[in-house]
Amino acid sequence: MGVVTKTVGEALIDILEANGVEAVFGIPGVHTVELYRGLAASEIRHITPRHEQGAGFMADGYARVTGKPGVALVITGPGLTNTITAMAQAYQDSVPMLVISGVNARASLGHGRGKLHELPDQRAMMAPLALMTHTLLEPSDLPAVMDRAFAILQSRRPGPVHIEIPTDVMVEKIAVGDLRPSKARGPRAAQAQVLELAEKCRKAQRPAILCGGGSVAAADKIRLLAERIDAPLITTVNARGMFAGHPLSVPASPSLAAVRDLLAASDLVIALGTQMGQTDYDMYADGGFPELADLVRVDIDADQLARGPEAALPVLSSVDQLLDDLLPLLEGPSTEADGAARAKTCREAVSTWLSPKMQAEIGVLETIRETLPGCIIVGDSTQAIYSGNLSFEAGRPHGWFNAATGFGALGYGPPAAIGASIGEPETPVICLVGDGGLQFSLAEIGSARDCGARVIFLVWNNDGYGEIRTYMLDCGIEPEGVTPSAPDFGKIAEAYGLPSVRLDDVSELGAALQRFSDLSGPSLIEIHETGTRGATA
Repeated sequence: MGVVTKTVGEALIDILEANGVEAVFGIPGVHTVELYRGLAASEIRHITPRHEQGAGFMADGYARVTGKPGVALVITGPGLTNTITAMAQAYQDSVPMLVISGVNARASLGHGRGKLHELPDQRAMMAPLALMTHTLLEPSDLPAVMDRAFAILQSRRPGPVHIEIPTDVMVEKIAVGDLRPSKARGPRAAQAQVLELAEKCRKAQRPAILCGGGSVAAADKIRLLAERIDAPLITTVNARGMFAGHPLSVPASPSLAAVRDLLAASDLVIALGTQMGQTDYDMYADGGFPELADLVRVDIDADQLARGPEAALPVLSSVDQLLDDLLPLLEGPSTEADGAARAKTCREAVSTWLSPKMQAEIGVLETIRETLPGCIIVGDSTQAIYSGNLSFEAGRPHGWFNAATGFGALGYGPPAAIGASIGEPETPVICLVGDGGLQFSLAEIGSARDCGARVIFLVWNNDGYGEIRTYMLDCGIEPEGVTPSAPDFGKIAEAYGLPSVRLDDVSELGAALQRFSDLSGPSLIEIHETGTRGATA
């Protein structure tokens, strides 16, 4: 297009488009209105949440299903502070998120003169939660700053990036030339490390593979690796669905004794793109995760390799590039294959350990998966989700994620499900949320209606904060503060114009899901833990 002159706000939209951004989530205000000047004429879709925290969670859900950075556009001050919780969730779960905020005019920064939405040091406040935070003081720096932002989001452990633009900078005009997407790749393992790992794979008699959220994009290559070395595939919460139905798949938490036993008996454990953090590996905080005989950790982040269990072979590489180099060096297993048998034994032991209540809750999840093949289940912190995180096989990659790990933010599920639906508009998205969690972001039902998101809000109603109530009782504490009253969710749905149903029996779930999945917009199903027969044991 040659060189043209545009405002910073208009140029920003062009740069987002050039980098493949298809949607932004935000609430406009006087401190960002100039960033909207070019938005209506662009191909980018704008989704308006009811709260900026919802914007961040929507960006998170969008990023998880598309693999692209989710973009939130928020005002200075309260708009940005409202987004902090969502940024923290994205940071903990390694989700690529680009947060673009306004900030007051350059001449006012740091003076504390009581400007509208003023913070003492907005950028400094964001620094601990962002891979990069930058204040655009010089208008002409915009293309270079955005290029750096996208390069960071593509080439290292993902997380939130924050760019703030002063209101007086937004209206400045700059020369914009031909725009190209930022191109960056993560680190690649040294050849000597690849050869060492290949030799370990050839010698191993009982290998196992641990898969985290950072490995999902390489699912097909990991499956080939597992088949060639005959290794059970253990998937953490953010990796579930990568190997649905495969005989080597162990879709169960490494916090469970049976999974730990499998790992302890393995003579080689390859951990791919996983933090090996507490919420996946020691969710009961019992300190019982075993020392592993020969641990290989592959991660895109050097800092992460220095945390958690010490590896015999730490490999700084993206999982995808490592497997490109490793797979040609490996053939089929040289010994009698028993990986599928070891995986089956582990799955059966996990199933035996699960309580009848957990099994009933997982049965609900299996009904969703079987009724709507290829669907996406987005969860909040609620009891059925906790059970699924222990042992549930989603039907596809990116088909199971929730806020019950990592940062653990309540109210995540509804807006994240909307973001997922924007990312895959033809795919049914099930938001499994408790009555307590839904009330954190109840108004986002209206956002789903506005944008036509195909989200089925599946409300797991246990009359309050059931998980915390149980925990208090287990600790010998008289429950207090765990029974907030809930509205009539059917009437809430009706007020927003959504079809809804409260199930009398869990056997009705499949038919309700099928009926609502054919709609072009959102709907709501309520399961009451004691009022719906068969919901729990």
